[in-house]
Amino acid sequence: MFPKVLTQFVRGFLMGSADVVPGVSGGTVALVLGIYDRLIETLRTGTRALVALGKANPRGSWAEVQRLDLSFLLPLLAGILVAIGTLAGVIEHQLNQNPEEMAGLFLGLVIGSIIIAWKMFPTSGRSYLLVAIGTGAVLFVLLGFRSGPVTDPSIPVLIGAGAVAICAMILPGISGSFLLLMIGMYGAVIGAVHDRALGDLVFVAFGAVLGLALFSSLLGWLLERHQQPVSAVLMGLMLGSLRVLWPWPNGVGVISDIDTEIVNGAGLDWPTADTWLGPTLLAVLGLLVVLGFARISERLTH
Repeated sequence: MFPKVLTQFVRGFLMGSADVVPGVSGGTVALVLGIYDRLIETLRTGTRALVALGKANPRGSWAEVQRLDLSFLLPLLAGILVAIGTLAGVIEHQLNQNPEEMAGLFLGLVIGSIIIAWKMFPTSGRSYLLVAIGTGAVLFVLLGFRSGPVTDPSIPVLIGAGAVAICAMILPGISGSFLLLMIGMYGAVIGAVHDRALGDLVFVAFGAVLGLALFSSLLGWLLERHQQPVSAVLMGLMLGSLRVLWPWPNGVGVISDIDTEIVNGAGLDWPTADTWLGPTLLAVLGLLVVLGFARISERLTH
């Protein structure tokens, strides 16, 4: 019994580690580890329990709770939480001390994730390629109007961040941290975890539960019936989001809340002679890590 619990905890730790940084998603790790279908079914069961409770049907809710595989869910959840709690402080420190280098690393991780996700969900046909490129172009332009990260989020914004981030557990190829980056909430959430800001975290957790209840069935249905167009849109979102990760000179202001002047939007410029090496090497490293992880996973699953 204990080895199974430990194995499940390690799986959760790997999923949590993946979702702390905007690279390989927790959903992708679950897929690679062979527990994705089981995870989705568990999430749907939990959603049905919440829906029944919301309809003032405690007996029906309890019946769904009894169907939950707690020996699967609890150690997995514990591993995810331990990973997030352990790594959040390290990442927050690096965001504040080395923002350009971290932006470069994240850039490489997301590029690698785009490549892997494109292979994972093959979108054959020129029309799907155009959908991905069009979605990416629109998002790329829209992100240029951004004013940087949200540094003092309100309660509705915290709830919304939790609801958006939870989608990563359902959609392989796109991470919760990546989604938080897109809406300017990555630095705020990482800081709340590191600082043990329980008030903020309660609202983020509430948003995650709410998002799970609202989106799990819908997103599962969309992927089952319209996988290629949905996947093309996801790839486009990831492509367009690369604007906020461009390290030079203003993109760094989008991923952290460092006390520097932030120019409106995600600025694009070329690096100077003394700033290009570190972020570029880390971008290459991030890309190779993701591709290497995917290669090893393919060997383990075949």
